[in-house]
Amino acid sequence: MQSLGDFKLPDFFNYPPYFTLQPVRETKEKQILMWKELILKYCKSQKIFIIGLEEEFPLFSNQKIQRSLNNEAREAFLSALVSEGRAEWIDRGHKRCLILWRSIQEWANYILDFVRENGLETDVMTIEDIRCGIETRGSDLERIDRGVLMQALKILEQKGKAAIIESSSADTGVKFAA
Repeated sequence: MQSLGDFKLPDFFNYPPYFTLQPVRETKEKQILMWKELILKYCKSQKIFIIGLEEEFPLFSNQKIQRSLNNEAREAFLSALVSEGRAEWIDRGHKRCLILWRSIQEWANYILDFVRENGLETDVMTIEDIRCGIETRGSDLERIDRGVLMQALKILEQKGKAAIIESSSADTGVKFAA
């Protein structure tokens, strides 16, 4: 089995036809499903949030079999994730995609669980503390995309579980409800 660093690639990754959009509907649907799962698992394992269609992305080519996905296939796989709510286009031209290996609601739940498990309910944390602080080191919050984090915090704020504190001089803060 081939690997990308410590990530084990599925067998289909070495099968050349999977790097070309398939013309038969049933085969194409299976292909898209397999690629969606692979993209989500890889992004989660590597903590990747943004994929650019026109940028190098390790999954989009396989030097071993000398195959690469063309832009049409890349866009088809990412668009399928978008249609399921597992990704969002972040530009009008659909060139950059935010990958949601957890939905925004799942991120909100994860943040709340993390805060409770680590006794941070009454603390005020900055957004950068959450993304890069000692408390979150080694967790899925480490290096979380700022936009994803803010969307999740807004959900928590709407539910009365957190208060976002805007500051003119420093980083935005958040206070979690006990």
